This record gives sequence, structure tokens and C-alpha cells, in this order.
Amino acid sequence: MAGSSRVIGFIGGGNMAEALIKGLLASGYKPKSICVSEPLAARRRVLKRRFGIEVSQSNGEVCAAADVLVLAVKPQIMAPVLEELASVVGGRTLVVSIAAGITLKRLEGGLGGKAKVVRVMPNTPCLLGRGASVLCGGRNTSKADVRLAKGLFETVGLAEVVEKERLLDAVTGLSGSGPAYVYLFAEALIDGGVRGGLDRKLATKLAYQTIAGAAEMMIETGQEPEMLRMAVSSPGGTTLAGLAQLAKGRFVQTVVGGVRAATRRSKELGRVG
Repeated sequence: MAGSSRVIGFIGGGNMAEALIKGLLASGYKPKSICVSEPLAARRRVLKRRFGIEVSQSNGEVCAAADVLVLAVKPQIMAPVLEELASVVGGRTLVVSIAAGITLKRLEGGLGGKAKVVRVMPNTPCLLGRGASVLCGGRNTSKADVRLAKGLFETVGLAEVVEKERLLDAVTGLSGSGPAYVYLFAEALIDGGVRGGLDRKLATKLAYQTIAGAAEMMIETGQEPEMLRMAVSSPGGTTLAGLAQLAKGRFVQTVVGGVRAATRRSKELGRVG
């Protein structure tokens, strides 16, 4: 992406927009090729000072300047934003939405029906450049449009493309909501260590490093989780004792059920409005 002449505009300057801005700048985009519309003056000043990018309080102004327009606003305010932008978005502009539950049909319809739209489901580790994002292109987008959008999100982590929009609900249930499941697991590990006699500070450090190290093992070795689990499960050992207790509590079925429940909720939210 280094040296790209494209202008990337953001409607909304919140945390996810900031994460993408950091990623774009790190990948070679120049500050002058990034602009943000943000209603809060204090937030505009922060973004300007921190990144040297162009800031504005006018959505229309940013839209008119952008080759790629990222809609980084809350789902609740998407309808008025689309209504405002419908008369400004041209056929050349690629619109990328990261608003959960707002379907391609609603996005395209709100922008007049002819806009090129890509819908993305990112997750919060994007804030650290370790995110997982999944994209789906709308009816007016080309493969090149989707590749362009994918490249933007590769600056903040893993990015994958699916052809069927309905799969984004499962993505939401897994990677979108998934960090919260991991945080809950971390809480449980810490509590378990404390009940075993560790002070909370040490238990917390050990839990964090254990989760991070296990994740790196899966990523770096490329081995299936099952194989890695078996490698640390010596017959008659401590790990098998712990796993047996987790099995009694239906740990695997409970986690699967959590992902499915979040997936169902994502589908419900997509039908609202």
C-alpha cells in the first residue's frame, strides 16, 4: 500500500477508526490521504494532533473527498448517516461498513441502491493490530473492490473474505464476540489460581501469559488444537485431571452454545429495521 494515492475517509473517529488509521499509516499511507469526520471537537483535536490527518465535522465534506469511505458509526445512528450521504456518495466511491447487524441490503438501499458497499465484521483486537476481520461484498462491488477493502483490514490483523453474507452472523458469534469469552476464561483461570493459594497479582500474570503463549503455539506451529492439547496431557497427570473436571461441566458444549447464541442474536439484530 505504500505510496497509495487513494484518499481514505472515515465517518466517525472512534476507537476502531483510530485502529485502522494507525494501521494505514504504518503500511505506508500518508496523513494527507486520510480524513475523518467526527462530531466531537475534542476528539477531532486528538486525531489531528496524534496522526496529522485531515479532520472535519462535515460528513459530506469527507465523503466528497474520499475514494474509500469507512462507516465507523454506531448501528443506532446509521440510518440518518446513510440518508445524509445518499446524495453525496458517487459510483466511484467504495463504501465500507463496520457497523454490526446492518446488512448489505440496508446499506445499499440507504445509499440509493447503486453504491459499491463492502460489509466487514472486525473485532476489538484490531486496536492492537491483532484483529480478525471478515468481509463480504455487495451486489455492486467488483473483486478488485473487495481486495481493496481486504487490504485495509490486513493492516490491523487477519482479514478473510466470504461470499455469503449470512456467514457474518457466525463470524460475529465466533470472532466478534469471542474476545469476551477469552476474557471470561481468563477470569476463571485467575480465580482458580487464587483459590489454590496464589496471590491475585501473580495469578493474573500467569493467566495472561498462558493464554497468550497457547495462542502463539497454535498460530506458529500450525498444529490442530487437539494435537497440542494431547501433547500436554500425560496419562495420569495434572492436565488430564483438570480436563476431566471441565468435561463434567460440559465445557466444550457450553462454549459451542455460547457461539451459537451470539450467532442467533446477530441474526435477530440484522432483522431489526
